[in-house]
Amino acid sequence: MGMTVIEKILARKAGLDTVAAGDTVVVDVDMTVLIDLQFATMWIPPTRIHDPDKLAVIMDHAVPAPTIKDAAGGSHARKFAADFGVTRFYDVGRHGICHQVIAENGLARPGEILACTDSHTCAAGAYNTAARGLGPAEVYSIMCTGATWFQVAPTIRYQLDGVKPDTVSGKDIFLHIADAYGDAANLNLEFGGPGLGSIPMHDRRTIATQGAEVSADFSTFEADEVLTAFLDDRGVTGYTAAAADPDATYREVRHIDLAALQPYVARPGTVSRNGLPVSALERQKIDQAFIGSCANGQLEDLKIAANVLRGNTVAPGVRLLVTPASQAVYREAMRLGYLQDLADAGAVVTNSTCGACFGYHMGVLGPGEVCITSSTRNFTGRMGSPDAQIFMASPATVAASAIAGYITDARSVTG
Repeated sequence: MGMTVIEKILARKAGLDTVAAGDTVVVDVDMTVLIDLQFATMWIPPTRIHDPDKLAVIMDHAVPAPTIKDAAGGSHARKFAADFGVTRFYDVGRHGICHQVIAENGLARPGEILACTDSHTCAAGAYNTAARGLGPAEVYSIMCTGATWFQVAPTIRYQLDGVKPDTVSGKDIFLHIADAYGDAANLNLEFGGPGLGSIPMHDRRTIATQGAEVSADFSTFEADEVLTAFLDDRGVTGYTAAAADPDATYREVRHIDLAALQPYVARPGTVSRNGLPVSALERQKIDQAFIGSCANGQLEDLKIAANVLRGNTVAPGVRLLVTPASQAVYREAMRLGYLQDLADAGAVVTNSTCGACFGYHMGVLGPGEVCITSSTRNFTGRMGSPDAQIFMASPATVAASAIAGYITDARSVTG
């Protein structure tokens, strides 16, 4: 019986010839990532760890520390890294949202398993990695033992056909899928097909990241030449990519005609069966617009936003916040002039961190406010007040909406 991409990886790491949906497997974990929140909220120093070379510590959610508790967590993280010889320690100045830092530093590798406490760890599935967010206690256990267990879920295959239009982003592809098919709880998602080559790596990362929003277990892409080139540029070698067998068993195969897609928006509350083309949305005034997060704070996202905003001005009464996904993205966007374009248009460019996305600092929403965001979640209360409304869209749509003062299709601004 043939195996899917995720089944291939889990079988290899469990030392088995084959696995199938319903099996429970114990697997070796190649990379475990700890984030600052783990050190700030429930940290107990371990007496030993499995392998410091298979561990990374990333300061990402609350950086620089906005509270005394977060500052104390930073001290715990620094002491832990020093005590156990963890060389992959990304402290303030080298920091960023963990999934961005993981990508930049080659911590997510094809055919391998990555674990982290953040729910959007599935982002690394863009790199043909079996990546999943797990609870702090489970990640602590993996740090100490080097292994964990998974129950193998059935897989849904998204067969990508055609060529993606330039005006359509990974966010739009995901929002279409979420609207058309709804939740995928207790299922794995696999992406591939002849249209995959037209989707650049940053858009694949967005799609993989957002798998968490439909409750998927794993959200994993096929490996191809685009991925190989991406990894070559970062000096990542010595991996063995996983490919699905021709006779792999899927719960369902769904075809996506990329050429037929257009910019999408999700209405407040959920992305599942709650979206529509931006052009079909009734005029919706906004108070805040946010571009950032692990899903859409990448360098390419800032370039897209800068191209929309260049020569334009943010509408009166609208706050546009832009948060690069990492310090490395911030520096490169500054060097290329994107941050200048954004700031000149009236945007506030912040330090690289999770920031406004999780409603903790740098852009919390007040009661009754409306936000259009390119971040990861739009459920009630996510970005601040439970009486605020959060619409989700691509960076291009968010930037265009900030100029117009209401949610609008970027094609109406950029022509």
